[in-house]
Amino acid sequence: MNEPCRIKQEDTEEQDLKGEIKESEEIAEAEEKHKIKSVIKSSSHSPKRKGQKNFTCSQCGKRFLYKQSLKHHMRIHTGEKPYTCDQCGKCFAQRGGLKYHMKIHTGEKPYTCDQCGKSFTHADSFKLHLRCHSGERPYNCDQCGKMFIRVASLKRHLKVHTKEKPYVCSLCGKGFSQTGALNTHQIRHSGVKNHMCFDCGKSFVRDAELKQHQKTHTGEKPFKCSHCDKRFSQMGHRKIHERIHTGEKPFSCEQCGKSFTHPNTLRLHLLSHSGERRYNCDQCDKTFVKAVCLKAHRKVHLKEKPYKCSLCQRGFTQLGALKLHQKRHSGVKDYVCFECGKTYITNAELKLHQRTHTGEKPYTCSHCDRRFSWLASLKIHERSHTGEKPYHCASCGKSFSKLASLHSHTRGKCPVEERLPSISIFPNQLQ
Repeated sequence: MNEPCRIKQEDTEEQDLKGEIKESEEIAEAEEKHKIKSVIKSSSHSPKRKGQKNFTCSQCGKRFLYKQSLKHHMRIHTGEKPYTCDQCGKCFAQRGGLKYHMKIHTGEKPYTCDQCGKSFTHADSFKLHLRCHSGERPYNCDQCGKMFIRVASLKRHLKVHTKEKPYVCSLCGKGFSQTGALNTHQIRHSGVKNHMCFDCGKSFVRDAELKQHQKTHTGEKPFKCSHCDKRFSQMGHRKIHERIHTGEKPFSCEQCGKSFTHPNTLRLHLLSHSGERRYNCDQCDKTFVKAVCLKAHRKVHLKEKPYKCSLCQRGFTQLGALKLHQKRHSGVKDYVCFECGKTYITNAELKLHQRTHTGEKPYTCSHCDRRFSWLASLKIHERSHTGEKPYHCASCGKSFSKLASLHSHTRGKCPVEERLPSISIFPNQLQ
């Protein structure tokens, strides 16, 4: 989950680059028009009154001061592009657009960022890049208040609110707001990964994904948090981190109202409501919501416990579990419930306890409408529907749906030679 397994469609580098080029070409064309106007003004002796627009476009009705300006404008309607690049054959309507484009072939990058060393061909692209460091976001969404560096990014974002997705995948029916996003999606269907990292051999669908990955090898971290000194290799990672400072949690669960800073965390949370547990242990058939939980569980079967407590020599499969155990030795309970004054060692235990005061029951049975405050309680209840009895007596083979019932059985009617140790379900069920 920590590794970025996908890139948000809203802010892909490829789409932003297209936006930059488009904006840059418009600027170049505007500069070209300005030069033409300046020449005409200096050489003209016409007694025309200033500001009078006598030249009208027959296609759209737009009016112009000069005949030359109208001529340039008409290329929008005719599609005429008289200026051709002799390197790649690309055509342009204005001479300024061609000059702007030629810098791509010459490799000229006169504008260098003094914060990260990245160089740019054009001044406007450089100015856009500087906003990544300064945090300036001049374009605001009037629907949700979200801010953007580029106007092109804002335009793409607005489609989220309109929910317009006119481009549909013919293979799976998934809709997209942009044709570029659909093309990328269809490449993923094919499984083709043409962009390979020469450092580790890992392959990617898109060049933008490869470039982001390569930062893990170079150590480049051009994006600095505007609240602290922490730096990031990707802008998206910085955005997620900054929510720690702002407290923003834009992703909310419709079932219980709980909010999250990242959409992946919300998706995992939703599994707790659905009861879906996709990760199965091949040793004991135990299931888990998260892959990382399955990975940690497998160490139980390997009996690998590399982390030892210096006070009691008890071993643990994870360093975090050892640290929590050592905190229990110290007796320090930093987390206090302001309702009843009860204290807890971890914040997760405190949050679970607070549900006794709030009455919050976020876990719903997938077979009936009954709700529960704790995931462990939901699991035990659902066994009454499924008939599952995962706990077995080693002596007589009798099965039980609850671990406590098994313990009661072994201590009473069916004593065994080697008793099972007492197990606390609570700390292991914090999800």
